[in-house]
Amino acid sequence: IWFCDLRGSTTLADTLPREEYMNLLNDYFECMAGAILEGGGEVLKYIGDAVLGIFPIDRSLENYNQTCTLSVSAVREAISRMEKLNQERTTQGNPKLHYGIGLHLGEVMYGNIGTSERIEFGVVGAAVNEASRIEGMTKLLEKNILISGEVARHLDEEWHSLGQHSLRGVGEKIELFIPPSTFKSS
Repeated sequence: IWFCDLRGSTTLADTLPREEYMNLLNDYFECMAGAILEGGGEVLKYIGDAVLGIFPIDRSLENYNQTCTLSVSAVREAISRMEKLNQERTTQGNPKLHYGIGLHLGEVMYGNIGTSERIEFGVVGAAVNEASRIEGMTKLLEKNILISGEVARHLDEEWHSLGQHSLRGVGEKIELFIPPSTFKSS
């Protein structure tokens, strides 16, 4: 489960002309959602300036390692895209955009949710909330990328543990990891 958020978006929305802000959001979504889609994931929802995406696991194949590796490759691609976008922005005299990405592995429920007047397809469950909270911890820990221990266990490369952390509304602490120093955008 991928959850990402644009930093400082309230200030940007308040200070930029509407069209410029909408273009900025679309550029950001192209970096993040584009990387999810090209990496084999699915974009389920835009929530303001956030993106909720998933990389489905085939239970019959138990392809946890492959799916977690795909999601991390998509993170690398998103970083690369954001670096390019920020290069263009600074060349034009605009400030860099900052973001947080949280990855988590867990069970979700798919389905149509809402009211009879407004229904949408989505995913719900504790793991979705936990992914959102992990992304929220990127602000507190001042990191762009955090993954849960559930994701880290299925990767070939070793990520660095930041220890166990309490997440708002989550009963048990979750171990969070940052990329290894060799983690570079492709």
